Amino acid sequence: MPKKLRVGVIFGGRSGEHEVSIRSARAIVESIDRKKFDVVPIAITKEGKWLPPSHSAQLLPAAVQPLLASSATATTGDIALLGDPSHKGLVSLKGNSQPLVAEKLDVVFPALHGTYGEDGTLQGLLEMADVPYVGCGVLASACGMDKVAMKSLFVEAGLPICKHVWFLRSQWRSDPDKVLRKVIRDIGLPCFVKPANLGSSVGVSRASDRKSLSDAIELAAEYDRKIIVEEEVVAREIECAVLGNDEPKASLPGEYVIFDEAARFLDYTEKYANTGNVSFVVPAPLTKAMTTRIQKMAIRAFQSIDGSGLARVDFFLPRDGGNLIINELNTMPGLTEVSGYPKMWQASGLPFARLLETLIDLAFERHRDKSLTKTSR
Repeated sequence: MPKKLRVGVIFGGRSGEHEVSIRSARAIVESIDRKKFDVVPIAITKEGKWLPPSHSAQLLPAAVQPLLASSATATTGDIALLGDPSHKGLVSLKGNSQPLVAEKLDVVFPALHGTYGEDGTLQGLLEMADVPYVGCGVLASACGMDKVAMKSLFVEAGLPICKHVWFLRSQWRSDPDKVLRKVIRDIGLPCFVKPANLGSSVGVSRASDRKSLSDAIELAAEYDRKIIVEEEVVAREIECAVLGNDEPKASLPGEYVIFDEAARFLDYTEKYANTGNVSFVVPAPLTKAMTTRIQKMAIRAFQSIDGSGLARVDFFLPRDGGNLIINELNTMPGLTEVSGYPKMWQASGLPFARLLETLIDLAFERHRDKSLTKTSR
């Protein structure tokens, strides 16, 4: 019987999406094929401390803890060991009454959302450690996290986007009236205010007047030094999942349908709590031509940031009959029980367990490709 691969699932992290990351990790542990993979949990606290698996497991629900690798396993948790010449890449230390023995992780699944995990920082660490990992590389992760940089790449790729402006927290602090005048002049009201580097609608607000605009900017400024303000587009919210490396494929699109008009947009609560106000429908009720167009645009967006592994691409389809607009791209979309990414692939014929296995295969494929690049003369 082939030896099972050891998968280090990193979750938590220094991010406003810490709790969502824990839910994604739980879904991975519950659904991964345990005949092929052993999961080693590696949690990062909100303060940035790396925890050993025995402590990491305690952050996951009790029901999934028996599904994890042996409790006798302890991760290094200390990235300083990456510099130890006797250890190549990330390792875990296994022991009981016996002396500790190094065991290498075969691949890492960084189930982290938001800052210090999805933004290229962790990806850079894994690159330096020469460890295969799931998802986008450093460049794509950084560009996919920063909504301003992302939109610039979309424009370069010929993709239609909504009207927006951005500014720094320091500019807001030094002259708020000037910033308010610029937003109202260039974007108008109502509009949406967002931290440029975050997801799951954390820190996002809809502003309808000067006072709510000021409050929305203050909230966004708590989560990032860069704030982006976008025009309101009255539209259907369509998503499409992308999977692959150099030859990515797109899933059937899905759509968030809002039943309660009081839920004016998909905030954090509407996305992750069972409020009954929102339903995710997949496949989205679209014409065949529109479905194909969305899939092609999703792949082009993925390629515009040099994506690999996975991404979810979000669209606006204006209700007034206007042209399809690409909103943003998420390089490590939620993998929770309510998340759209796995649901779209499920509807496209790829169950979650097989999706996870495919993502791990893509991680190895990308790592092999990068190993062909010379790093010395």
